[in-house]
Amino acid sequence: MAKLDTTPEDSPSRKSGAEVDSPSLNLTNHFLIAMPSMLDPVFGGTVVYLCEHNANGALGVVINKPTDMTMQVLFDRIDLKLEISPGPGELEFGDPMAERPVMFGGPVQVERGFVLHTPVKQYSSTLKVTDQIAMTTSKDVLEEVAHGNGPQRILVSLGCSGWSAGQLESEIVHNGWLTVAADPAIIFELPIAERFAAAVNLLGISPYMLTAESGRA
Repeated sequence: MAKLDTTPEDSPSRKSGAEVDSPSLNLTNHFLIAMPSMLDPVFGGTVVYLCEHNANGALGVVINKPTDMTMQVLFDRIDLKLEISPGPGELEFGDPMAERPVMFGGPVQVERGFVLHTPVKQYSSTLKVTDQIAMTTSKDVLEEVAHGNGPQRILVSLGCSGWSAGQLESEIVHNGWLTVAADPAIIFELPIAERFAAAVNLLGISPYMLTAESGRA
C-alpha cells in the first residue's frame, strides 16, 4: 500500500447540482448513512466512516459492504503469513481473523488497502482521526497484524470514498445522506449486517422511519 494521500483523486459518487461552499462544516469522525433516495448502486444502503473532511473535500471508508475476499486471501496476495491464533480481538467479530471479509471501502483507488484500526502506534502512512480510530495505508500495519503484534480492532478495505470540495455538502443538502457522530464499536464490534441499523439508531430513530423525503439530520 502506498503513502496516504488524503486528497481524493476522483469523484466516487454522483455529482448533484451546484457545489455548496460550507467550509465551517466538519464531519470528520462522523458516519454518513445513505438515505433511501440514494439510488447509486455503489452507495445505496451503505454507512461511510469519514476520516477527513475539510474545505478541500472529504475522504472516508464504507464499513458495511463486504467483498468476496477474506483476510487470508489478502495476506496471501501480499505475501504475508497469518501467524496469530484466536484471541480477544477475534471474539469481537465472532470469527477467526483469516475468515473475516475484506470490505469494499469505495470506488476510489480500489487497488489500495485502507485499514481502520485503534491508533496503538504510528505506522509509515497513518492518519490519526481520533484517540480511538486511525487509518493506515501502509503495509506495515498488516505485517504486525499477521505476526500478532498489531491492533486488535481492525477493519481492512480495498478502495475508499472521496468527495471534491463542496460535493458532499451538496449531496447532504439534497437528502443523499444522514450524518451522525461515529461510534467505534459499530465499526469494530458489530456484525456487518447490523451496522446500518446501529448507525441509524444513533440518531434516535429506527431504520424503518427513513423515507426518501426525510431532511438532513
